[in-house]
Amino acid sequence: MSVKRANQKPPSRPAASSNPSNVSPLKTLELTPAASRKKRKLPERQIPDKVASLLPESALYTQLLEFEERVDAILARKKIEIQDAVKNPPRVQKTLRIYVFNTFANQTGVTAEKKDAEPPSWSLKIIGRILEDGKDPMVGGMMQKPSTPQHGFSSFFKKITIYLDQNLYPDNHVILWESSRAPALHEGFEVRRRGDKEFSAIIRLEMNYVPERFKLSPALSEVLELEVDTRPRILAAIWFYIKAKKLQSPSDPSFFICNPPLQKLFGVEKMKFAMVPEMISQFLAPIQPIHLEHTIKLSGNSPAGTTCYDVLVDAPLPLGREMSAYLANTERHKEIDACDELISSSIKKIQEHRRRRAFFLGFSQSPAEFINAMIASQSRDLKLAAGDANHNADKEQRSEFYDQPWVEDAVIRYLNRKSAGNEGPGGS
Repeated sequence: MSVKRANQKPPSRPAASSNPSNVSPLKTLELTPAASRKKRKLPERQIPDKVASLLPESALYTQLLEFEERVDAILARKKIEIQDAVKNPPRVQKTLRIYVFNTFANQTGVTAEKKDAEPPSWSLKIIGRILEDGKDPMVGGMMQKPSTPQHGFSSFFKKITIYLDQNLYPDNHVILWESSRAPALHEGFEVRRRGDKEFSAIIRLEMNYVPERFKLSPALSEVLELEVDTRPRILAAIWFYIKAKKLQSPSDPSFFICNPPLQKLFGVEKMKFAMVPEMISQFLAPIQPIHLEHTIKLSGNSPAGTTCYDVLVDAPLPLGREMSAYLANTERHKEIDACDELISSSIKKIQEHRRRRAFFLGFSQSPAEFINAMIASQSRDLKLAAGDANHNADKEQRSEFYDQPWVEDAVIRYLNRKSAGNEGPGGS
């Protein structure tokens, strides 16, 4: 065992092999020369410093570029604001007037004797319009077209339910519309049925408040003097109440002292501000739907029984034509891009002329030195392109090159390697 250990060669380091399978992938990545970094190019529309030093007038162009950058930044910010306003437009409180009426046809009874006569029928209609400047859009019994089409009547409701007389219409006496199932805007709703008997229809309208509104409990309404409002406004009202009553704790501003009305409401003497949003949820309730009743009349003038109801809603402000044109205007952007391309090509020509000027200016100042420097530069470039910058062919062609001290040692090494290579397997 000891002999084997003595004769055993230590593991040698593997030599580099031309076979790519013997080379470690990680090592290959490490030995791969890094790609040479390209010189950072100046922006195509910016005048280089060398050109700017020759053209003092270029300072005006540089100032225009800086001014354009500021304008572009402002326009980009305004465009984002406009896009946000389009998605979530500001709202203003307006009056929505709801018209409920019905029409009827073939209710005389004479048509019943004819075989091909149309059966008696009626149609219940619900239409809404935003009052502009307090003017009623119903003129002479005719409904005017809405001046603001984006205020769709259906956009103000989450759910509309119409209940008919179940005895007269046992199969389909409930008609339901939900905004989640029908996102398209409608200017009104119509229900058509066959029938010749009058009855009362019940209409329930659930408002779609944006943001959502809540009805305050009597206890919270007594403290804040509010009946219906949004959650953020209710929280703000509580903060203003605490601030007006000077209830904030002086030792810890994150707490407030509950006075008797707040103690009656929350049931504690001291409370943290962070707990208010969670605590007020129990005092908020959804707003009850609007309950309307309409009698389907089948005699007299048609339309019959027109009734109006006014409801306060938060209507979105209309987007101005200028804003829409700004977002949709692409022709102007094409014109700007064409001007930018023209500026870029002009700056490239200026840069090319500057290089030509530097070449001829250097030649005119010192022709001999300029030519010698150019020849030396081209010679270096040629050697680098050949692959060996240290190789000197002129010296190797002279006999003095082989009289140097290292030549003898090199010849001996060369002969030894050659003789070792010629020995066969049976050589001594």
